[in-house]
Amino acid sequence: MTTTPNALRSGIRIVVAKPGLDGHDRGAKVIARALRDAGFEVVYTGLHQSPEQIVRTAIQEDADIIGLSVLSGAHLHLFEQVLGLLKEHSATDIGLFGGGIIPPQDIETLRNMGVARIFTPGTSTRDVITWVDEFVAARD
Repeated sequence: MTTTPNALRSGIRIVVAKPGLDGHDRGAKVIARALRDAGFEVVYTGLHQSPEQIVRTAIQEDADIIGLSVLSGAHLHLFEQVLGLLKEHSATDIGLFGGGIIPPQDIETLRNMGVARIFTPGTSTRDVITWVDEFVAARD
């Protein structure tokens, strides 16, 4: 397990977003707070964000990673839209991860689309933080 000092994390920006009409944001808030408390710069966009709003925010905030929380069942469509918009805006250097109620058979589909990681309910916030550290280290 990699341990990164908070000072090194302070330059890493993460946008956490709730796309679509799903109003259940508890998990997104828990992840956003855990990442912030670990020393990352976190922008939580709030509920009911469109893929366009999410990508625009990530570009404006010079984000390194976007984290989507999806519980509505529209995960394949929403992740595909975000990935397409990142490509359209020449922002494929921004990583994309997600979490929520995502059936196991769709996780591989999302990974093949280009989603870096999917976290399912019950994942420890420590595991998410460790993954972000590893993702950033591998990218750099």
